[in-house]
Amino acid sequence: MGGSAPSRDGHLPVETTSFVDRRGELAEGHELLARARLVTLTGPGGVGKTRLAGRIASRVARAFPDGVRFVHLSGLYDPELVPLAVADVLGLHDHSARPALDALVERLRDRRLLLVVDNCEHLLPACAALAGALLHGTTGVRILATSRHRLGLTEEHLMDVRPLPVPDPDGDLSAADGYPALALFADRAAAVVPGFRLTAANRASVARLCRRLDGLPLAIELAAVRMRVLDADQLLARLDDRYRLLSAGSPTAAPRHRTLRAAVAWSHELCGEVEQGVWARLSVLPASFDLETAEAVCGDADAGERPGGGPGEPLEGSAPGPPTSPHPPPDPASRHPRTPPLQPYDVLDAIAGLVDKSVLCRETDSAGGVRFRLLDTLREYGLERLREHPGEEHATRTRLRDWMQHRAATCERDWFGPGQPGIVTRLRADQDTLRAALDFSLTTPGEAFAGLRLAGTLWFHWHACGAPREGRFWLDRALAANPEPTPERARALWVSGLLAGCPEDLTRGRHHAEQARDLAHRLGDAAEAAHADYVIGVIRLFSDDLEGALAHFRAGVDRGRVPGGHLSLVGLDRVELACALSFLGRADEAIAVCEETRRLCAGHGEQWVLSYVERMLALAHTVKGDWERAERHGREALRLKLAVHDVVGMGLTLDLLARIAAERGGRDRGGVEGGGRDRGIADGGGRDRGIADRGAHDRGAADGGGRDRGAVDSGAYDRATADRGAGIADGEARDRRTADRGAQDRGAHERAAVLLGGADRVWADVDPSRWGSAALNATRRAAEDRARRALGRTAFRRAYDRGAALPLVDVVRHALGASEPAVRRRPTPPVSGPARATGPSPQAPCPAHPGRPPGLAPAPHVPPPHIPPPSPAAPSDAVRLTRREAQVAELVAEGLANQQIADRLVIARRTAEGHVERILSKLGFSNRSQIAAWVTAQR
Repeated sequence: MGGSAPSRDGHLPVETTSFVDRRGELAEGHELLARARLVTLTGPGGVGKTRLAGRIASRVARAFPDGVRFVHLSGLYDPELVPLAVADVLGLHDHSARPALDALVERLRDRRLLLVVDNCEHLLPACAALAGALLHGTTGVRILATSRHRLGLTEEHLMDVRPLPVPDPDGDLSAADGYPALALFADRAAAVVPGFRLTAANRASVARLCRRLDGLPLAIELAAVRMRVLDADQLLARLDDRYRLLSAGSPTAAPRHRTLRAAVAWSHELCGEVEQGVWARLSVLPASFDLETAEAVCGDADAGERPGGGPGEPLEGSAPGPPTSPHPPPDPASRHPRTPPLQPYDVLDAIAGLVDKSVLCRETDSAGGVRFRLLDTLREYGLERLREHPGEEHATRTRLRDWMQHRAATCERDWFGPGQPGIVTRLRADQDTLRAALDFSLTTPGEAFAGLRLAGTLWFHWHACGAPREGRFWLDRALAANPEPTPERARALWVSGLLAGCPEDLTRGRHHAEQARDLAHRLGDAAEAAHADYVIGVIRLFSDDLEGALAHFRAGVDRGRVPGGHLSLVGLDRVELACALSFLGRADEAIAVCEETRRLCAGHGEQWVLSYVERMLALAHTVKGDWERAERHGREALRLKLAVHDVVGMGLTLDLLARIAAERGGRDRGGVEGGGRDRGIADGGGRDRGIADRGAHDRGAADGGGRDRGAVDSGAYDRATADRGAGIADGEARDRRTADRGAQDRGAHERAAVLLGGADRVWADVDPSRWGSAALNATRRAAEDRARRALGRTAFRRAYDRGAALPLVDVVRHALGASEPAVRRRPTPPVSGPARATGPSPQAPCPAHPGRPPGLAPAPHVPPPHIPPPSPAAPSDAVRLTRREAQVAELVAEGLANQQIADRLVIARRTAEGHVERILSKLGFSNRSQIAAWVTAQR
């Protein structure tokens, strides 16, 4: 039902049902996009605008080197979130204090991409502002919008999406199979009645039914589901009755609106009493949801009594505080009068029934979990029914908010543990639902305190999952609405300080953190005071106050963990201490701190903090000049960051690995000088005062290829000749070794240039200036200077462009030692390319700054495949796929689902599924992402 499932990563929706022919509209849309930069598909609800937009976008995708991104707005209600939602799907993690729309335009100024903005009708002014800013501020961005109403811009080209054509049921129906409306009905009916097809006996009835439904795809799909129990004539008779009833009750409604409403209302009437109540309550969910969420929102049990802790129950890492909401639960009398109290098993049965009736769409998320979704039209209808009963909407939204608080608190409690990747995926999928919960709390009288608590509980999500800008948006609103001195306000203040991500915002961030510390001390909350202290120290370190930061973090580590302190921040205290020690040249002390922190992480199965520990070890060994160990730890850090998708952390680590590769290009041969310490890095807090190449060139090479000046002795001519021959051979061997070393050096410098290109590509989506940090810029500048000198301008630029053209996952694979994949997109020089990197003379590698800025940001592509460390279990090069299996593997790597593969290869879906299963078995893999990674590595 609905045909396509929205993708949380911004790629085109995955089609879950076959697409009925719309060749004319596809050609028209293609033509319009070729000559206009803003095209809006308009039409009534249920006509198929979203599906058509996805198809048009897929057809023209190759014309956009920077890709196609799909922005779903149906779950948004606040117009201020529109530019943030666009930046999110594009993977742009802006940390500046500039207006969000201005920052977005700046990031896209040199991009060539297609932005599909879906469901604009309820946010028309914001969408018009977005489109206008992008049209006037960029040259390569085109916009394909869907809306029931036009945006109203002079540059806008409209395309009216009409219902599917239907033949005259009383005319010649010999060619009726070629009509899309009838083909759609037959396809959907066959899904519930195996073997159903159009015949001479039923064509007229089906045509009459489709005409009664005005050719609206959604209405036709809803009606086709009824073929499970009715034939076409019975369907038509009952629909006619329902249509007359609606027409009599709403004579001013547009005919197509009455038609769709009749189909939806009829589907509603065919549902049981409990199913109707669940449908209405699910309508408060703005996007897809899992079964647990449905049970919490639709059930009548008190959320606070849930096993494992409720929203009002203090959890590890959270300071005790007042209940989630200071208001009593809603009066039971406000329940839907037609819906009896529901238990979880009642909700499960209702969900199954709604899926069976095609009211709910069943989807599979990136982790293989099951989620459900109401189409916009069906959600709107359910919300109307919910609002018919006073108090029911408020009670349902309160349950939703309380469940989101419970889920956020549970995720916070489990964050320092082995489940981090799953938590990232779960909260990413629930993003629109979290927004709805926060919006309800901060716009409903008496609920603002619950909004403050939820925004603060999500600190790790804003900080570690790449949402600092949106986090500041909600925290600023929550703080303004809750001036009272509470532990929740203290937490919100230090989280706001933690999310400060640009030089001009650091002063405000430190002020908030200091306010939080002072308030926490007044309230006697040691945990929140310690958390605020961490933020203050991070800002000092980020401001290059190394001695002050060292003393600050030394005191925090010596103090130890306070009751209620979150282990992630305890670990990060030690990471920042190691960072300060490394920059002050005390690498051995830094290594000792890191080893202790590594044991803490290992004991809990934690990955995110551990990734920064590994990066600090890479930094410390770089200071010592031990390039081999530095690179090993840097690669491990990068592997861990990929597992939790810490995009900013990957950018930081790529910078450091580029520096290491550039230094290894000329230093490995002579070993580690002076006890192994790179004094140029350690000196002066990390300033490199002139790193000299310390290669082990053989200055004693044989003169003239091995001439023997004293070999001729009386009676020793033969020996001299032999010695000269041996000398020549030795000289040739030395020449070969020198040539080999030169090739190795060149390879290392090319590798550094490729990594720099990839790193700059990451930073272009975050902050091309690396937040103006002298240390961050000096690290990449040092790597660039050394690689450029060794390779020459042309060769350096060629290698740099290769890295800049690679997707993030491929850059990481290259850094981890995999062969460099074929370039699949044009290089897009970032704003601060190699010739424009700023900063002082080369100095020390940059600090990790896990707190400055956040990592774990979601990328603007499919969730990356997990890349495990090399192991004997990895598939060998000897694995052989058949020609067909190789084709299927390539299509899996393109992101196609089984049905799409079947359509592309003109085979049955079951056949495609069998090929995928055999590929997984042959390669020893467990999921499709691993197939995609393997295919990429083979190219």
